[in-house]
Amino acid sequence: MLEALISSKTRIKLLLKFFLNSNTTAYLRGLEAEFGESSNAIRIELNRFEEAGMILSYNEGNKKFFSANTQHPLFREIHNIVLKNIGFDRIIENVIERLGDVEKVYVTGDFAQGRNSPVIDLLFVGNIDHAYLIELVEKAEKIIERRIRFLIYTNNDAGLLQQINTDPKPLLLWSTK
Repeated sequence: MLEALISSKTRIKLLLKFFLNSNTTAYLRGLEAEFGESSNAIRIELNRFEEAGMILSYNEGNKKFFSANTQHPLFREIHNIVLKNIGFDRIIENVIERLGDVEKVYVTGDFAQGRNSPVIDLLFVGNIDHAYLIELVEKAEKIIERRIRFLIYTNNDAGLLQQINTDPKPLLLWSTK
C-alpha cells in the first residue's frame, strides 16, 4: 500500500523503522547495515524528515542518533498508516474481539524494532481460547499476507516478565487498561 503512495523504498523503510515503534532510535551506519543501502540515500531521506520536524536527532559520542518526533502534529496519523500497511489493525479487529479475556497484546521481534518482516510475532496476555486463536490467526494471515507467530501468557506466568523486559521492549498494541 505505501509503495503506491511513496516511490522511495528508503523512505518507506525509515517510516516503518521510526513510526511503527516510537521508542526506536538508530544511527546512519546502523541503518545502512540494516537496510543494505548506501549511507547517502539514507542520509538524504533522514535530512528531509528532520527538516520537516518529523524526526529528531541527537549526538552521542561520534554518532548522530535519530528518533521519531512524537510531538509532531502528524505523528499519530503516520503511525496509524504504518500499522494499517502492515495489517495490525485487521489482526486486532479479527482476533481480539472474540478470544476471551485478553488483557494485552504486544508485537515482538523485527516489527518491535521497526524492521519490516514477512512474519509478525505477537505476545498475548490473558486467558485465551487457544483453538479459536489458531483459527483466527489463519484467517488473518490470509487477509494480510504475512505469517503470524504468537505466544500466550497468563498474568501468573513467571516467564512473562522476562519476555516483556527484553531489549528492545515489545510494542504494546492493545490493552484493557
